[in-house]
Amino acid sequence: MSYHKFLFSLLLAIFAIKASADTGPATYYNPPYTPSACNGYQNDGVLIAGASSKFWNNRAACGSYYRVRCIGATNKLPNPCTGGEVTVKIVDYCPPPFCNGDINLSRDAFQRIAQLKAGRIWVSYDRV
Repeated sequence: MSYHKFLFSLLLAIFAIKASADTGPATYYNPPYTPSACNGYQNDGVLIAGASSKFWNNRAACGSYYRVRCIGATNKLPNPCTGGEVTVKIVDYCPPPFCNGDINLSRDAFQRIAQLKAGRIWVSYDRV
């Protein structure tokens, strides 16, 4: 294999890994959105989320942005997804046993991608 083909293959592999998204359940929480584990009483807006232990990593997730897409139901509500995606900033921790998902979206963020009455949905999410 030539050096250029090797580099091209390596770059393709890196982009394929980078492009992959995690999947899991998401829930939502109601305002007020402060205080938060990352920023106390700072107003971080409304497109925010709490990270579960899956990627909290002792506050390392604070300030990270994630693109989140609804991909399906976790309950009997048919077609909970409204389409589209939302980008949220991680500002809080969603600890066990209270966290019922990988990511706990603000109500404002959740309703951009799903019907609120769903309560819990399957999402794909990746860091941006």
